[in-house]
Amino acid sequence: MNDPKQTELLGMDLPELTALAEQAQQPPYRGRQLFEAIYRQRIDRFEHISTLPEAFRSVLSNRGLRVGVPRIEKKFISRDGTVRYLVKFSDEQTVETVWMPEGDEGETGDGSEAGEQSENTSNRPWSRATICLSSQVGCAVDCQFCLTALLGVKRNLSAGEIVGQVLAVLADQHVSPPQDRVNLVFMGMGEPFLNYTNFMKAARLLAEGVAIPESRMTVSTAGIVPKIYDFGKEPVRPKLAISLNASNDELRTRLMPINRKWNLEKLIQAARAFPLRPRERLTFEYVLLDGVNDSEQNAREILALTSGTRAKINLIALNPGPGIDFRSPAEANVLKFQTILVNGGFPTFIRRPRGRDIYAACGQLKRTTEVTLPTT
Repeated sequence: MNDPKQTELLGMDLPELTALAEQAQQPPYRGRQLFEAIYRQRIDRFEHISTLPEAFRSVLSNRGLRVGVPRIEKKFISRDGTVRYLVKFSDEQTVETVWMPEGDEGETGDGSEAGEQSENTSNRPWSRATICLSSQVGCAVDCQFCLTALLGVKRNLSAGEIVGQVLAVLADQHVSPPQDRVNLVFMGMGEPFLNYTNFMKAARLLAEGVAIPESRMTVSTAGIVPKIYDFGKEPVRPKLAISLNASNDELRTRLMPINRKWNLEKLIQAARAFPLRPRERLTFEYVLLDGVNDSEQNAREILALTSGTRAKINLIALNPGPGIDFRSPAEANVLKFQTILVNGGFPTFIRRPRGRDIYAACGQLKRTTEVTLPTT
């Protein structure tokens, strides 16, 4: 047991925990009790799991096992209520996880798909919230407008480390799904589809164990085309968002080098083939860069490119940061871009930035510990 992750139960599914119980000469149902305690009840210490006999708890502890919820190293609170967490794992590596009350980064558009609202029955100041999760330490995709790309990639996160981000934030915010409405977006540090097996296992554990339904989860990919096809075959899966960010191959290759491997033709072909559920839409995400990809011609090219897809587009004005050689466009240009797409028959929304003043907005996650970014 030299690998510290071998001592952590977080990330094990029900069959694995059942096998663990049987190895300890316990009846199989003890695995279910352990599963419920870790994921549904979110108990992080064996001695607090009252449903398990003391002898079994002692066996687990004596074997050097632990639940393995990561610790919150630091947190930064935005004036809009967003919280950016620096989460540390057992090997001292860190990622960032973001809590956004009232939903994700927000959408403004023609009102046709403003997002669901749920009744607030808990006397909380918010009716729903979103947790933005990381899937890798750093990122290998190297999008030129993203701060995370400056880190490179260190390693993949395990399924337990992905789930652990949720458990740590829920505990800190004193929130308990399913009573409290929580959405999850796999849009933090890393490319989830380059850590596909662990990401999918985490999604299943979050749905089956933590009780956050798959309909409240969304995963964003930069365009790992083979995994889009695999993802469409999954019996339990979040919704899919694809980072588009350019209207032609020349521009997309400049902004997202991954386009050299899977170009727009291959990406849109995969998007058209993706099996959507009733009333479900695919999401295309488009980061607007001043004078680079925000022209009227770019908007018209987007309409032609995405024709025939059952999708919506989220527009994101670039969130600035040091080391990024692009500027955020003027609001008037963003609105003009949106108008062209809406008039072309494509549902289009502008994502309102959340936590920009603490480096928590889309594309800003770089484990920044000194927040000096202008808040305007």
